[in-house]
Amino acid sequence: MSTGPLLVVLLIAIAVIVLLIVKVKMHPSLALLIAAFFVAFVTKVPLGKITDTIQNGVGDTLGFLTLIIGFGAVLGKLLEVSGGAQRLASTMLRVFGKKHATIIMALLGLICGIPVFVEVGFVLLVPLVFVVAKEAKISRLKVGIPLATSLMVVHCILPPHPAATAIAGTLHADIGTVILLGLCVAIPSVLVGAVLFAHFAIPEKDDPNEKLEEDPSANFVEKDEKDLPGFGITLFTILLPLLIMVTRTICERVLPADMLAMKWINVIGNPITALMLSLLFAYFSLGLHRGMNIEKLQTLTDSSFGPIGGILLIIGAGGAFNAVLTASGVAPSLAKVLSGLPVSPIILAWLIALILHFAVGSATVAMMSAAGIVLPMLTATPGLSPAIMALAIGAGAIGLTHVTDSLFWMVKEYLHITVPQAYKTLTVGTTITSIVALCMTLLLSLFV
Repeated sequence: MSTGPLLVVLLIAIAVIVLLIVKVKMHPSLALLIAAFFVAFVTKVPLGKITDTIQNGVGDTLGFLTLIIGFGAVLGKLLEVSGGAQRLASTMLRVFGKKHATIIMALLGLICGIPVFVEVGFVLLVPLVFVVAKEAKISRLKVGIPLATSLMVVHCILPPHPAATAIAGTLHADIGTVILLGLCVAIPSVLVGAVLFAHFAIPEKDDPNEKLEEDPSANFVEKDEKDLPGFGITLFTILLPLLIMVTRTICERVLPADMLAMKWINVIGNPITALMLSLLFAYFSLGLHRGMNIEKLQTLTDSSFGPIGGILLIIGAGGAFNAVLTASGVAPSLAKVLSGLPVSPIILAWLIALILHFAVGSATVAMMSAAGIVLPMLTATPGLSPAIMALAIGAGAIGLTHVTDSLFWMVKEYLHITVPQAYKTLTVGTTITSIVALCMTLLLSLFV
């Protein structure tokens, strides 16, 4: 098929995904798989190769991510059960003062969001929003929106988060490089799109006439200070996988590849090994050292895997969809058209992810689909960094968080606000953050 019809097929496939997810309320994994079969049939991929292409797409994607996602889920559960999140919040409030509660909650989202999914992280931390807002005597939105926005940034930009790690793998980007550059993008984006936005655009106080039917902090059992893990050991435990992977990237720049020590560093710095070692350390630092026994840790581990089933299916189906786009010629044709436009490929990658997130509502689906679409652009544009493209896609998936996204409804319900309020705060805030992230990515592209 020629380029024109192939692009029409892609647009129809995306429309099918949106229709099935938004209108039919079908699980995103099924919608992606149906769209993959649709593209394969219409573009006349040989029947004998369709299922093999889908199978290989799922396997190549999940073969790398399954253990990473599983280990990250357990690490997040340990952070919750041990009281580590409470320790981080209480220590930062004491050190930086209650007047900086907004920036503290944003930073807490950046840190605690590393091992957990954005929705899980919000549910885990939202009781602290009400506690902190009450102590600081400010609006719950002034601390809740920065928290949700920063969690979204981590979800989309920073490995070892599943979506960020998946697109880094799809684009063949070095994980450590994505982390280093991602931190340069994430921190300024959160400071502007979350903290400054909340400071200037969100009222200082809650409506005095407003009465909440339910306060999430009412069911929050605040642990005694002596029962909480230390701040330093908690922070180190959460950041350990990032430190290991970044160390590997730095060593690759200074040590010979054939050096024995470098070979060991490559093994240890692999995301799977890094997460495994970090989880083993967390079992001690947040578990055994805090009085948990082996049986308790086993129960906690088993209970962590249930919530990740859906995300595994989505990422696997996204890998299948991307594989079919490539095998059918759709992705190469789109790359050829886009690379000929007088627009930076980085901006195009950001825009594709932004539009997909607006339409589909799932940042993960948007990122996986966008990665498959822009992958051929890397070969068509000499000198284009895969890490920069991964960040551009992640930056786009942050923005336009609205009614199609489950996070929108979670923020609305947990913070007890109206839909218009959610649009004025979360949707606007994430979109500003997305634009700032794009600007930072474009700036980094001048040096990478």
